[in-house]
Amino acid sequence: MEKINAGLIMLSEMREKLPPSEKKVASFILEHPTQAIKMTAVELGEASQTSSAAVIRLCKSLHVSGVQELKLRIAGDLQRNNTDDRDIEANEPLQSIVEKVTLQSSEILTQTANLIDKAELERAVSALAKARRIIFFGVGASGITAMDADQKFLRINKHSKVFMDLHLGATAVVNAQEGDVVVGISFSGETHEVAKILEIAGQTPATTISLTRYGNSLVSSLADICLYVSPNVEATFRSGATSSRLAQLLVIDILFMGVVTSAYNQTIDYLDETRTVIQGLHKKVAKRKIK
Repeated sequence: MEKINAGLIMLSEMREKLPPSEKKVASFILEHPTQAIKMTAVELGEASQTSSAAVIRLCKSLHVSGVQELKLRIAGDLQRNNTDDRDIEANEPLQSIVEKVTLQSSEILTQTANLIDKAELERAVSALAKARRIIFFGVGASGITAMDADQKFLRINKHSKVFMDLHLGATAVVNAQEGDVVVGISFSGETHEVAKILEIAGQTPATTISLTRYGNSLVSSLADICLYVSPNVEATFRSGATSSRLAQLLVIDILFMGVVTSAYNQTIDYLDETRTVIQGLHKKVAKRKIK
């Protein structure tokens, strides 16, 4: 059976946003995870002083298929090794820095992979594959992810544009048409500029996609299709969105590969052509003969 986890992350991230009865179930599971994975929905309801219906509603709120999947995810969390989330310290040995940053990065990538909703991913890939035009928007570190996405999709002959300025982005999005796709990227999910772009896009026939940390947020509430990365908080010296940026890039790579495989022969031709042109840029420019 496929190993999945991130159940405890999903519960902790969503707990404060859940209705009272679902919140009580989530709190019980977070406080007693080892005990909870051995219980049925009825037993979880009784233990949390709610009901089996509240347990089922919690699973729906978390977008998991049912109690069994939730328990499998929690069991996966309990079996994995704990990640060292401590920040780097003064005069820390370089080898220790290498180990800490690598471990944190590896962990957030794994958690992000486990948080991906396959149905939403398929919808996003389908929309991007059919897109007449794609607009990527992000600011700050998320703007770097938007730039990476833009250059990837340009390589397979997609009409792609990237914006990091609200005014320019709004100008491009306001005239979006049927078949256009607007992708808003914000790790927090609360970035005003990204939310505004998706709000404007929502008034057009374009399809909107959000890429945020897991959980309910302003940005995700404005999107037709919601994709998530692990919500792990960056430590102080890693607050420059190092690990979260890697998680965003992972999702972009997955989207890109999904689009490539949907029209494999054609996109491979585009990639080969762009590779040839890029390689040719390093050759000396021949002098033009004057007649």
